[in-house]
Amino acid sequence: MEQLDFFEVPNPCKGICQVNNKGYCKGCFRSRDERVHWYALTNEQKRNVVRLCHQRYLRILRAKRKQAQDAALDAEPLPYQPSLFDDLNDDSSS
Repeated sequence: MEQLDFFEVPNPCKGICQVNNKGYCKGCFRSRDERVHWYALTNEQKRNVVRLCHQRYLRILRAKRKQAQDAALDAEPLPYQPSLFDDLNDDSSS
């Protein structure tokens, strides 16, 4: 059964309109074809594009978080952790 569409799917454009290195808009995460043909798409196709944009956004967000965590681990020296056997070596030499 086909779902009735009472409302148009809103255009996800954020007005940033710059392309990243993979060809997706940095604002709405749509490809060039998705942006150019937006008004020719059916509401079902538009919902699918919005779903794909959300997935792209989450993928980029996860990559940025991982990159930040890796940078923090590289920049932050590990705290000194004493050996479990330091006390044993000190007692045996006395």
